[in-house]
Amino acid sequence: MSGHTTTVAGVAVDTRHWIGGRRIASARTFTDVSPIDGAALGEMARGTPVEAAAAVAAAKEAFPGWAATPRTERARILRAIADGVDKRAEELSLVETTDNGALLRSHRRGVMPRVAHNFRFFADRLLHLEHEDFETRGHTHHVSWDPAGPCVLITPWNAPLLLATWKVAPALAAGDTVVLKPAEWTPLTASLLADITAEAGLPPGVLNVVQGHGAEIGDALTGHPDVRRISFTGSVRTGRQVAVSAAAHLTPLSLELGGKSPLLVFADADLGLAAELAVEQYDNAGQVCLAATRILVEETVAEEFTRRLTEKAARLRQGDPRDATTDIGPTIHPRQLARIDGFVRRALATGARAAVGGHRHGDRYYAPTLLTDVAQDSEIVQEEVFGPVLTLQTFADEPEAVRLANDTRFGLAATLATGDPERARRVTAQLVAGTVWVNCFYVRDLRAPFGGSRHSGIGREGGTWSFDFYCDLKTTVTAPKGWQDHG
Repeated sequence: MSGHTTTVAGVAVDTRHWIGGRRIASARTFTDVSPIDGAALGEMARGTPVEAAAAVAAAKEAFPGWAATPRTERARILRAIADGVDKRAEELSLVETTDNGALLRSHRRGVMPRVAHNFRFFADRLLHLEHEDFETRGHTHHVSWDPAGPCVLITPWNAPLLLATWKVAPALAAGDTVVLKPAEWTPLTASLLADITAEAGLPPGVLNVVQGHGAEIGDALTGHPDVRRISFTGSVRTGRQVAVSAAAHLTPLSLELGGKSPLLVFADADLGLAAELAVEQYDNAGQVCLAATRILVEETVAEEFTRRLTEKAARLRQGDPRDATTDIGPTIHPRQLARIDGFVRRALATGARAAVGGHRHGDRYYAPTLLTDVAQDSEIVQEEVFGPVLTLQTFADEPEAVRLANDTRFGLAATLATGDPERARRVTAQLVAGTVWVNCFYVRDLRAPFGGSRHSGIGREGGTWSFDFYCDLKTTVTAPKGWQDHG
């Protein structure tokens, strides 16, 4: 580390904020630490309400020009950003793996290509954004999407750049300006994104990045009167605080607040496939909001399914995420590791049994865990752990399966394993979830809406739904008569 730059995995990263097209330092810093080995990665500028206000002011100043920029030019710049991501994909992968502990091979193969795709998709969608005109008694109705204004986008640590660009790309495509607040545990690739957007020709102030602790700058961003949209991904508790802050100025907001999703395995399912789907839930050390952590199995096949799952889970290898043979990397932070361990210890103390795992694996890992003999109303079944911890319960029939699946305060996603298409249609129609996967998991298409029900969130983003959120929709009704003849 030297000055305002740190070198991570051989990549130089600026540790300052990005506001109004310039790097801005703060009087104080916070230390970014790698979950792989606890090494300090950099002293990051620690934002205050002053920097937060400056970022919103920069976004407000840049808004009229960016909103007036033709769609074709906005789309061109978004594609240039995507090209920049492709060009630096290896650097982004190395930095993000070091910063958040997810598998390097996953960043290379899936995450960074998807980051670039986020920008290309919304660039293309922008150019085809239209609604067919319609008439009422000869009057023509025309629907348009007007840029809304400065947006505050607050992103989590489990998939830092992917989830940041899932919000940034449609906001920029819509003609809005952005203040991005990355999670303090994983700020590095947001800083690199600022460099990439500048190189792509994004005008100063259109994207701003403010680093720091949410408790110190969150309200200054979400409660600012000049902010016209807020998109937040994180915990239910923080989501409530964001909503209260936004309410002061009636700022529209989109919240994705996690889940406690079920995986329903019926006796007519391919049990090999079902076990594969279950073991996928350990991906990213279980730090996935969509993970189906509650496994519900028809009791007639529970023993066989459990045998298959435990065998697969026992073969998972934990270790350095940069190693190509590693299946599960470290937990993001000692605080999160302690939280996971607390959940499991309390469950075991109240009668749960660990069929697999149930303990820490060293100082930075939690062993893939499967808990059985758990009660439906227990903490481990009802609350989001956000770690590699699954519970297994049985059901007697389809109505009981649906009842158990829906019996939490969440409703983000659900996964269903069955060999009967009619059953799949019946069950999915009754599940409370924003996304349901049938005989598959985590197949995502940006054309589809994404979001949760109940305490899993408010609103939907993706495809045209993103533009509906990031824009003010306007209907213009024109009479068939009344035009003056100007010769």
